[in-house]
Amino acid sequence: MDLRDALIDWDEPNDEGSNAAHIAEHGLTPQEVESALFDENTTFDLNDSSGRPTAFGSTGTGRFIAVVFDVLNLADPVVIRPITAYEVPEPRE
Repeated sequence: MDLRDALIDWDEPNDEGSNAAHIAEHGLTPQEVESALFDENTTFDLNDSSGRPTAFGSTGTGRFIAVVFDVLNLADPVVIRPITAYEVPEPRE
């Protein structure tokens, strides 16, 4: 499964409790989240607290973020739903 080809499930940003509104609370936009999800250098792991898949990558604006998400559909097309996203320190090489 290559998440770089996935469709992203976003709620309306004005809906209270939407995933778009939640990431905005962390100062991020859907475009930044998508650029981090689709970047070829993004790495994936499981979130320690929720057990959900988490992407770690750079946005088009140069920020390094974690994106916690659910996979809604594993078949083609893969559909993922960001739950939250927030800036994290970039790992050292």
